[in-house]
Amino acid sequence: MTFSSGILVYVMVWVVILFLILPWGVHLPEEAEPGHATSAPDTPHIGLKLLLTSLISGLVWMVVFLILQK
Repeated sequence: MTFSSGILVYVMVWVVILFLILPWGVHLPEEAEPGHATSAPDTPHIGLKLLLTSLISGLVWMVVFLILQK
């Protein structure tokens, strides 16, 4: 695996994992404030979700890397 294909695989895995993690822990407010969407979560925890996405993607990428090296 070349450097550029490794980066491409990591980015593709990262995006897939992000979309899998985004719905975790989403709680909708009981009453939305005026001007806010009723479907907007109270506390989205985006920073934590991005960190988890990066860590899990790194692990998945390592597995893919090891499989492709054999």
